Amino acid sequence: MGQCGAIVFNDPTLIKGYNVTPLSFRVISVIGAGAWGTALAHLLATKGLNIRLWAYEPEVVESIQTQRENTWYLPDVVLPNSIQAMSSLSDCLHRTDLIVLAVPSHTMADMVSKLRPLLKTPLPITIATKGIEESTLQLMSQVVEGQLPAKWHSWLTVLSGPSFAAEVCRWKPTTILLAGKDFNLVNRLQQVFLTPQFRVYAGRDMVGAQLGGALKNVMAIAAGIVDGLELGANARAALITRGLAEMIRLGREMGADTSTFYGLSGLGDLVLTSTGTLSRNYQVGHQLAKGIDRETLTASTRTIAEGINTSHAAMALATRHHVEMPIVQGVYRVLFEGNNPRHIVSDLMSRTAKSETERTGSDGMHTFTPFGHS
Repeated sequence: MGQCGAIVFNDPTLIKGYNVTPLSFRVISVIGAGAWGTALAHLLATKGLNIRLWAYEPEVVESIQTQRENTWYLPDVVLPNSIQAMSSLSDCLHRTDLIVLAVPSHTMADMVSKLRPLLKTPLPITIATKGIEESTLQLMSQVVEGQLPAKWHSWLTVLSGPSFAAEVCRWKPTTILLAGKDFNLVNRLQQVFLTPQFRVYAGRDMVGAQLGGALKNVMAIAAGIVDGLELGANARAALITRGLAEMIRLGREMGADTSTFYGLSGLGDLVLTSTGTLSRNYQVGHQLAKGIDRETLTASTRTIAEGINTSHAAMALATRHHVEMPIVQGVYRVLFEGNNPRHIVSDLMSRTAKSETERTGSDGMHTFTPFGHS
């Protein structure tokens, strides 16, 4: 406690008993040295764990090894000496206890195909990537499962929730969801990631956790458009609320637990990325509102806004499952068909008047409506 009773969140390594981690997890391999992968490596290293961080770019490896900083993707964050950056996947996986996958979604299948020959016996794999593969419309866990033997599938978990990388590295309080099929494994890994400032909740709904984490990026682009057009707080609040309805609608058709979308990986992540200026997807929407097209945006930065590709995949999933998703459709048309961003709002506001909720089930509970009511 600081002056006037204010809570002060300092370096957690100074807290007694901080580095309490299951002894079976002492060496962790993080695959992908973007902002989020680097932030997770930083988080785990502060717990006294040995972290190997694989980076695609030799410049990133050099920067981390010589300057203790990822100047490309996470500048101004000092990385502990216990993080060893490397370009060799074989060296990165040698006698590791846990693999954390944090590569861009469009590279996931290729990456896991490269990892497979190096994986001899099953071990935990935590997927920290948020996205949907465009070509197959698979969630990241399904992509990984497709590359690995069936005996590995129960070892998969997914990490999702409202978590800006820069804030995690500066000890800002963060809560997140870890979901997996094997709840005993989830509980063990929960202790690996847990810190006084990084609270991890356990869950079983991998589909809902991943859909929430992926679809909220599309909604964040829409929110950026709304703010870029200076349409006001009322419009942003409406967009977030109806965006959540669309996420729930698709999730229900794909077998997700509706309650997951009201949690961290759904509503929590949606609010963060739709209101926080640190969100790459929000910034994409803001720039689209100013007249900058998708090609210019993607060519001007080395970081990836997952919502761009996810809008394409989400549109295809909506068609496959016969789910109406007008916000997703509007973002897709701006990105890939060159529609005027103002048309998103005008099209939504001119839709036929409908009921927000419907009565479902014997308990009479109200919920967001499914297909046909947006």
